[in-house]
Amino acid sequence: MRDVKTFCEEDQSDLERTTCSTSLLPGNTRGKSPITRKPEREVQVLGPATVKMAEAHQAVAFQFTVTPEGIDLQLSHQALSEIYLSVVRSWKKRIIRVKNRVISGVYPASPSSWLFVVIAILATMYTRSDPSMGLIAKIQEHLPVSQISTQCQAVVSAVVFSTMLWLLLIFTMRLCLKQLLSYHRWMFEQHGKMSTTTKIWVALVRIFSGRKPLLYSYQGSLPNLPLPAVKDTVKRYLESVRPLVDDAEFERRNKLASEFESSLGKRLQWYLKLKALWASNYVSDWWEEYVYLRGRGPIMVNSNYYGMDFQYVTPTPIQAARAGNTIHAFFLYRRKLNKEEIKPSRIPGTVIPLCSAQCERIYNTTRIPGEETDTVQHWEDSDYIVVYHKGRYYRLRVYQAGRLLSPREIEFQIQRILDDTTPPSKGEAKLGALTAGERIAWSKARQKYFSSGVNKRSLDCIERAAFFVTLDDDERGMMADNSPEGLDRYAKSLLHGNCYDRWFDKSFSVVYYKNGKSGINGEHSWADAPVVAHLWEYVLTTDSFQLGYNEEGHCKGEVDSSLPRPQKLNWEIPSECEEQISRSLEVAQALADDVDFHVFSLRDFGKGKIKKCRVSPDAFVQMALQLAYFRDRGTFCLTYEASMTRLFREGRTETVRSCSNESSAFVRALQGGEPADVCRRLFRAASEKHQQLYRMAMTGAGIDRHLFCLYLVSKYLGVESPFLKEVLSEPWRLSTSQTPVQQVELFDLVNHPEYISCGGGFGPVADDGYGVSYMFLAENMVNFHISCKHSCSDTDAHGFGGQIRTALHDLLHLLDPLSREPVKKEESKAEVKKEK
Repeated sequence: MRDVKTFCEEDQSDLERTTCSTSLLPGNTRGKSPITRKPEREVQVLGPATVKMAEAHQAVAFQFTVTPEGIDLQLSHQALSEIYLSVVRSWKKRIIRVKNRVISGVYPASPSSWLFVVIAILATMYTRSDPSMGLIAKIQEHLPVSQISTQCQAVVSAVVFSTMLWLLLIFTMRLCLKQLLSYHRWMFEQHGKMSTTTKIWVALVRIFSGRKPLLYSYQGSLPNLPLPAVKDTVKRYLESVRPLVDDAEFERRNKLASEFESSLGKRLQWYLKLKALWASNYVSDWWEEYVYLRGRGPIMVNSNYYGMDFQYVTPTPIQAARAGNTIHAFFLYRRKLNKEEIKPSRIPGTVIPLCSAQCERIYNTTRIPGEETDTVQHWEDSDYIVVYHKGRYYRLRVYQAGRLLSPREIEFQIQRILDDTTPPSKGEAKLGALTAGERIAWSKARQKYFSSGVNKRSLDCIERAAFFVTLDDDERGMMADNSPEGLDRYAKSLLHGNCYDRWFDKSFSVVYYKNGKSGINGEHSWADAPVVAHLWEYVLTTDSFQLGYNEEGHCKGEVDSSLPRPQKLNWEIPSECEEQISRSLEVAQALADDVDFHVFSLRDFGKGKIKKCRVSPDAFVQMALQLAYFRDRGTFCLTYEASMTRLFREGRTETVRSCSNESSAFVRALQGGEPADVCRRLFRAASEKHQQLYRMAMTGAGIDRHLFCLYLVSKYLGVESPFLKEVLSEPWRLSTSQTPVQQVELFDLVNHPEYISCGGGFGPVADDGYGVSYMFLAENMVNFHISCKHSCSDTDAHGFGGQIRTALHDLLHLLDPLSREPVKKEESKAEVKKEK
């Protein structure tokens, strides 16, 4: 429990009485008047803090009045009932958590299988056979109890032996499953041609996977991330940079690499082997700390990412109603998450599970700033969210009397916030800019101005909230005028907003616009985008296809108008802190203004037509990006494509270096006017090479995470490596990522083609480079999100988007000349404002 702060206020309507209140929750302000001696003093101990005294009276758990005659004690049954229900809800969650840990702990067996083993062993005792080969008798000899009969001792011994046998069987099954999941040769087999070994392997995985796994059931059976050999990583690195440098430069790098491999590399690898022996993942903890948490620059634009709403549909134009449904859906997902009812993620079309460890910190999580490094803080539970509107922060409880508020009740509460005309307190309006600026400045300000008093209580309230919500007064999305810049402004708004109306430290923040559109902004250190995308898919589909709206566009259901109003958070911001807020806002605003964004949809074809050309859709787009970049800049660059390593325990990402010798050879041939047959052959080789690189990255044989960890070990040891220093300083001028559709079973996209997502994106990684995110939607559409910086004269998001569109059509024509279609001007469909 947070520190209890006492404040006193004189009652202006009755100067003969002074009321002293002690608040147990944040959001109360210190009074200015001292306590004066009066004949009678009333002391109130408050439950949930409220703004108005009439609402505060309902929240009083107990109050007592001290008079000359004694103490008059009064209890509020309503408040005590709230406390009781809160305790019951907390214990229910604990019981569910313990139960799920037991179920996951014995997986792939089930707890009921213990009874089966016990009965089987006891049954054999009546047939006068001994399956334990004398172990039951040995256990009976050493039992510490001698008061019970011999027959009872035999039964107890048999139960003990059965339990030991059951645990041994579980251990064996888990070990077998772990070994099976370590087999990755299936991934490298030709598409559509499965070997006999792989067929047997698939059957065994199904047998040892058990039935109805919980979200975390596979965690103990996932293999550890393998550590590649230094010589293999160095060889693959040299191969990846060959198309980027001339002969002389390549010879220099080859020499540096050879020296590293033969000397320092062996020493550093030895330390990494030690870590790989005891750590479940030799990369992830260092990756989180040094790539994300130790970065001292702004996380807005540089690290955070965003996800958009439906592209053509706005289920309701009412801002509060959209918030009511989706906020309710967010907590439905959290309920399923707490009960582990969410199915473990798998590689699409297979039985292979992916690591679910990142799901643990989706809710109630905040990045806390520090001077040298930030930390990720996660709390067990939170029954409220924090809402920002017009410079004010509100605490909104989503549980009442132990139950989750209905969508209509949440809409009612959100509307109360929208209708509130209370002005922001001094320094409050742009307070969020601290989370958008430099991390050291935010850390110092947090320590100096938010470590005690009312500011600490309000900041704690934000940081412990389930998530953060912004009610934006702008209208975003594909507007009625079909302006192509509508999606560009939408993307920029979700990525950085006004630089002060988001809380960028929260694990995720949800934005609701005035016209009913919504979007999400995710902090990157605690998890990668697919985890937030899975949540976002569930929320969007639950909003439209399960909860729905009435004919007026409001949430369905009734409202309990006696709900306590959302509590406005209070702040005491000194002038020095306001100056720091202004400085952080200047830094953030300059960064936001420099971002150039372009979002467009390719509707002429999609993955359906690409697959008919017998090409991987991802490889197809990556080759198009290489072609587009070469046409745009006249050269090749180091290209980053994000690949996941969640086949392994606590796996996160690996880099696929998409620019290869094969891809550069193809691009040069196509640009050089080589015959179509030659270009097709080179394209096939390049796409196969890309697929090979992607599979190697997924199976732990990537380049960059290994070199990153070797570099960290060298820093720990205090030794310099010219090779590693050069590798880690190379800029990624083309950073790319595919956003996958993970839950195709949520609704039928064929019958509801308008319910397609815009996807999401991120800011540019290099000052002179591009960030490109793409998403395959249904069979005939691909969405692209392109970012770069205005300050670089060599980059232009719209120009590069045009190059990508042209390159995609050129590749399709190359592979299937009969499918040539004119490059059409992108048409924007009119958006459906309401779906009845």
